[in-house]
Amino acid sequence: MMPIPFDAVLFDCDGVLVDSEPITNCVLADMLGELGWRLSVDECMRVFTGKAVKDEAALIEAKTGFALTPEWLSEFRGRRNEALERDLVAIPHAPEAVRALHGALDGRIACASGADRHKVELQLGKIGILDRFAGRIFSGHEMPRSKPAPDVYLAAAAALGVAPARCAVVEDTVTGAVAGIAAGATVFGYSPGNLGHSDPQALLGVGVAQVFSDMAQLPALLAAWRFAATA
Repeated sequence: MMPIPFDAVLFDCDGVLVDSEPITNCVLADMLGELGWRLSVDECMRVFTGKAVKDEAALIEAKTGFALTPEWLSEFRGRRNEALERDLVAIPHAPEAVRALHGALDGRIACASGADRHKVELQLGKIGILDRFAGRIFSGHEMPRSKPAPDVYLAAAAALGVAPARCAVVEDTVTGAVAGIAAGATVFGYSPGNLGHSDPQALLGVGVAQVFSDMAQLPALLAAWRFAATA
């Protein structure tokens, strides 16, 4: 494959590497229904995709009168993880793209997710690419601020020893794209056209450099990128 002009590629996880959002939101909709807030899975995805459940505690309390507890969050993660172990599949062509870019960049790739570390590692292991990210997984739960703040992307770039401006970020939601742009990276938006991913215009509207619809396109898209002369 052609040389990659970026020094590193930083991937989001949910919706970019794994098709986890319908599974996670099915569990979340069930548990919110138990609290009295009844949402369909599609409605739940529209509200929560790209956001950490713990960061939406105020909204959940406003809708249910229930203040989230560590025990409730632990039960949610347990039920979610069981469902992911059973049903999770990869985003089409994502594992192949990861392997190609890992090889092209001598391993300088990372996964920078808003999810908790256990979930990220479970999911990457489930689709067979955990080894490509060994030692280079970064969780928003372990940062001072979650996405849309840039903390997780800044941490990933620093750990790789790469300037954020020399990183490509791959995201599928406005929340994540804003985080990557705030970090100073060039953000590529994955938008396959189905629920759970932000639409192309929304991604372009926050400053995504380019939108694409098939992960098989990603290595060639990155290889063809040309930085401005001032970069």
